[in-house]
Amino acid sequence: MFKLFSRHGRRSGIINIFCDKKIEVRKARIYYFYSSTGSVRFSSTDGEAVKITNIAENIPEPPPVPDPAIFEQVTETIQSLAANGEPTFASQGLGGWGPVGIVQNCLEYVHVSLDVPWWGAILMGTIVVRVILFPLVIMSQRNTAVMNNHLPEIQTLQLKMTQARQTGNQLESARYAQEMMLYMKEKGLNPLKNLLVPIAQAPLFISFFVGLRGMANCPVESMMHGGLWWFTDLTVPDQFFILPLITSATMWVTIELGVDGGRLDAQNMQLMRYFLRAIPLIMIPFTINFPGAILIYWCSSNFISLCQVGILKIPAVREYFRIPQLVKHNPDALPIKKKGFVAGAKDSWTNIKLSRDLADRQRVDEMIFTKAGKGPLQKTYKLDPTKLTKVEAKSK
Repeated sequence: MFKLFSRHGRRSGIINIFCDKKIEVRKARIYYFYSSTGSVRFSSTDGEAVKITNIAENIPEPPPVPDPAIFEQVTETIQSLAANGEPTFASQGLGGWGPVGIVQNCLEYVHVSLDVPWWGAILMGTIVVRVILFPLVIMSQRNTAVMNNHLPEIQTLQLKMTQARQTGNQLESARYAQEMMLYMKEKGLNPLKNLLVPIAQAPLFISFFVGLRGMANCPVESMMHGGLWWFTDLTVPDQFFILPLITSATMWVTIELGVDGGRLDAQNMQLMRYFLRAIPLIMIPFTINFPGAILIYWCSSNFISLCQVGILKIPAVREYFRIPQLVKHNPDALPIKKKGFVAGAKDSWTNIKLSRDLADRQRVDEMIFTKAGKGPLQKTYKLDPTKLTKVEAKSK
């Protein structure tokens, strides 16, 4: 029976036999999707013509391939800029691994990483350096205090040694010098310890000086507005001459107070007293031509030294760092009396003349001794004992 029905009639007959209700059956639509970007096809059972749409027409053209030279140029530009957008020191010929280059690299790191102006970077660098040198300052202060407390005994030996040298008695002079060395070794004294701070500060000061001068002469553009108050441009000298005067004044006060060594009113500083006092006045004509960056470093270093003086004068601080208290000696009771500038200059000139005369006398003695040892024998007798002569007895 089912074979007599067509496909559509067979389905309708089955539905009519087994189902009471009429069910509407619609024709199925079949959709075909293709992943190809060339076209999309829609198909149906109606046999209608399907329109093919070309998607490739809507895709834009790919951008051109960049030139490798452009990549290199962009890379060089990026590498020549710091994190804050300023040119790096390496691109300007600054920095390096020498003492001056290390100072410049450290200042650049502080300026770029912490985003502080140049005057703040220089100040922070100065503070770090002075903190590193602070143990040497403590050592120098201890030695200065101990030498000041043993000043009468030291001056007594110095006076005896000077008198023996002036009289030409080299044996006595050597003996007193040996006594001086034994006394200093027993008391733990060493005059060279007072030179530790100047010797350590000299290379650092030169490195900062040369490094900041190179940065100002380059110039680093951000330093032109990296100053403070009236000295906004750190690449040029101070037009009001205020920074040079402050530098000289603070240096004079530092020398008078004896920050890193003995005070100038101490008896063992008579020879250097007037010379050191003249340095702040002599350097004024030179400092007026220094860039502001150098003067900021110099002024900040002097102010830090003055702060160290105030801190180290506190008794609790001196006790903590084991710095002995200074003993005040009566100038009239000391073997070497305090003299003025004229008297001290005369004594120094006299000592120089005596030392020169002694050296000339010693040189002449050495020449005579050498000539006597290497030259011909001088005849100091009437008869030559090497030649035998006939000896006759005198008649009585």
